[in-house]
Amino acid sequence: MTDIIHLLPDAVANQIAAGEVVQRPASAVKELLENSIDAGADKIQLVVKDAGKALIQIIDNGCGMSVTDARMCFERHATSKVKKAEDLFAIRTMGFRGEAMASIAAIAQVEMKTRRHEDEIGTCISIEGAQVTNQEPVATSPGTQISIKNLFFNTPARRNFLKSNPVEMRHILDEFQRVALAHPGVFFSLHHDGTEIFNLPKGNLKQRIVHLFGNNYNERLVPVEEETTIINLKGYIGKPAFAKKTRGEQFFFVNNRFIKDPYLNHAVSSAFEELLPDDSYPLYVLFIEIDPSKIDVNVHPTKTEIKYLDEKSIYAIMKSAVKRSIGRYNIAPTLDFDQETGFSNMITHKAVEDIIPPSINFNPDFNPFASDSSSTSGYATSSRNYEAKPSAKNWGSLYEITEQPIVAQTSIYADETVLETKQKQYMQLHNRYIVSQIKSGLMVIDQQMAHERILYERFLVHLDDRKGASQQSLFPQTITLNAHDFELAKSLLDDIKSLGFDVREFGKNTLVVEGVPVDLGSSNINETQLFEQLIEGFKNSQQELKLSKRDSLARSLAKNSAIKAGTSLGQEEMNTLIDELFACKTPNFSVSGKPIIQTITLAELDKKFEK
Repeated sequence: MTDIIHLLPDAVANQIAAGEVVQRPASAVKELLENSIDAGADKIQLVVKDAGKALIQIIDNGCGMSVTDARMCFERHATSKVKKAEDLFAIRTMGFRGEAMASIAAIAQVEMKTRRHEDEIGTCISIEGAQVTNQEPVATSPGTQISIKNLFFNTPARRNFLKSNPVEMRHILDEFQRVALAHPGVFFSLHHDGTEIFNLPKGNLKQRIVHLFGNNYNERLVPVEEETTIINLKGYIGKPAFAKKTRGEQFFFVNNRFIKDPYLNHAVSSAFEELLPDDSYPLYVLFIEIDPSKIDVNVHPTKTEIKYLDEKSIYAIMKSAVKRSIGRYNIAPTLDFDQETGFSNMITHKAVEDIIPPSINFNPDFNPFASDSSSTSGYATSSRNYEAKPSAKNWGSLYEITEQPIVAQTSIYADETVLETKQKQYMQLHNRYIVSQIKSGLMVIDQQMAHERILYERFLVHLDDRKGASQQSLFPQTITLNAHDFELAKSLLDDIKSLGFDVREFGKNTLVVEGVPVDLGSSNINETQLFEQLIEGFKNSQQELKLSKRDSLARSLAKNSAIKAGTSLGQEEMNTLIDELFACKTPNFSVSGKPIIQTITLAELDKKFEK
């Protein structure tokens, strides 16, 4: 029997490694940006076409490479950052595995131009499918320029698994933002299909956050800083008032390397305990500086997971530092027990003998059954005298029963309850619930969830027939989004218009809203806030529930535009709401799957009263 174990060819081995390292265009962007940072560049330009599928180009002014290094960088496990095993526990660079360039070259057409600052001429190398097709001297500026074309051209199965351009572009933006946040002292720019998305000048961390996410973030940030013998912590957290429904703006960096760590995330979340509802997440950009020998970054090819030597201590430091910043900058509500300002203006600085107590007089002869107009009030002050005498007229009207017409009843509610649909009188309870009497007892309806269900089904119809009516705004509103949300909004623009929004692009990361859906009513609507909530709710539905695009949009708009608990409704409004609810396909359950209607039978009431 012949031997069956053999070494894989380099081309096959590189493609296997590429499956781990380069999962999508964003993976290649991450590796190339980190290489530019490790090369000492302070100016990095990223150019992307067709969401990275056609072209990814990185231009930096780093140290550059010699002719030999330029050729060696495409070999597997070739790196300048690790020389022996002990170096793995003293890593300060972004990359160290030596697999990225070989993996990218195995599945794309790569051209690299590089020159050291001390050299007069550089080197140009072309590689296609791990095979060097050209190498020659070239005149180029100091630094390195790498162009990756036709990613996954020789692995069509992997290319077919790529998502749409807007989705892939959002992943590229995520990776770009992470590297840019970690290095605010480096100039970054990003161009996509000829359009400039970012132009980030050198600055401090706060300036970089504002440049990335928008000017309105300037007032949202609270500094965090703590120095201990275990770690040094610095960065910013967001004020609770600006928390969002998704985790998108939460960043941890360990020695300037972006990481994902649910354990440390819990430390920050617990510091915001009782300041945020359960479904809201605060903004934070936090940097941990720690001795590399006390962590292990060689856990996963993406290098976003880290193991710590003293995880519990880091958790405690993180939580206490965030709580201290919340208290130090008066984010949390406080009480001044020395003086309660709410009562300070009610204190009278008069002598006791000058204070005249109020006096109250009343009419002892008041008769509530008297018909005389002079006896309409039973309360008197010292300035009024009443001479009205009690009257016995009309006393019998107290015991008269108003005759009510018998109304035809139609069974429109499932199970055994019957709802009177004509001239039905409803009562609102605590401005949250609508209560009605039915044959078997009481019916209680949650007004907010009922309205959400009505709007949700209506918006689904608009998305299907593309005929959502729009109510034009008196003054169009300009909305500036961060780059990630703007790309998402562009991909959803047709469906958003189907819902009834009149919206169009207006320059860089900016939209103009000229109308909102008629279904939202004629009340004063903040178009900017509503649109931002629509995008945020869509992201939340996509992440948590994995719903379809249209279902997520309809759900998000319904939840954000429905009447809220605490809204007072008139009788006609309650009648309309109930009629529209029972006209829905699924009137019994909310958009979230919770019951909208609850019934309390007479038997249950009797049991409460121990009858």
